Amino acid sequence: MQEALDFLIRHGYAILFVAVFTEQMGIPVPAVPLLIGVGALAADGKFSFGAAVVVAVLASLPGDAAWYELGRQRGYGVLRVLCRISFEPDTCVTRTTGAFHRHGPWTLAVAKFIPGLSTVAPPLAGMLHMSPARFLLLDSLGAALWATAYLGLGFVFRSELEWIAGIVANTGASLAVILSVVLLGYFGWKWIERRRFLRQLDIARVTPEEVFRRMQAGEELAFLDLRHAPDVDSHAAILPGALRFPPEELETRHQEIPRDRDIVLYCS
Repeated sequence: MQEALDFLIRHGYAILFVAVFTEQMGIPVPAVPLLIGVGALAADGKFSFGAAVVVAVLASLPGDAAWYELGRQRGYGVLRVLCRISFEPDTCVTRTTGAFHRHGPWTLAVAKFIPGLSTVAPPLAGMLHMSPARFLLLDSLGAALWATAYLGLGFVFRSELEWIAGIVANTGASLAVILSVVLLGYFGWKWIERRRFLRQLDIARVTPEEVFRRMQAGEELAFLDLRHAPDVDSHAAILPGALRFPPEELETRHQEIPRDRDIVLYCS
């Protein structure tokens, strides 16, 4: 435990930069515990609080800028790839585009506080043709708020963190083992939640082939195209005869949906 602490004190800024940079590139390396730890050490004078914020912001920008440019160049496919490797691939697209629809570009200012949205928000900003200058400004602001918040938690609750560290040291337990158990528990919970979601989805799912057979049999169906605007723009195609509006408008426009036939929803 003491050896790890000494190593962190000697190389803290470099370790913080690597952890934040890696996380923003989309690799699931938890940088938040390190930010909290550095904040606690800053309270003891081992680090400069302001310098730690600057390091975290500088570490965030290269990865975010790369994803932003990929979003501008490659479009919706980048978002799909990132969502596929996220913990919630089945709701990632809807959650991300919905956040931008509600809050606009200011989503970047809070994106890093929301798991999954942190990595997906920069390419979505590129897809929506946000100007590079505005992106860098809002992304830097979001990174500064994120870093300040978690560094501040460590700074304020330094005594409590020292108490927890003391308990860990007295039990002789390995910090790596404890963190591994916590992470495995989190991953297991997310996996169970996803399996439950997929079971619910399978109940109401219908294949394109089945829809086509029903149409050939003369059955009247109502098609509701609920894809988000970036998805529609990237494919440049719509379903013939389908009602088209984004999910956010479902409550206000539901009266447009016919009630005398089965409704087939087409989503992102």
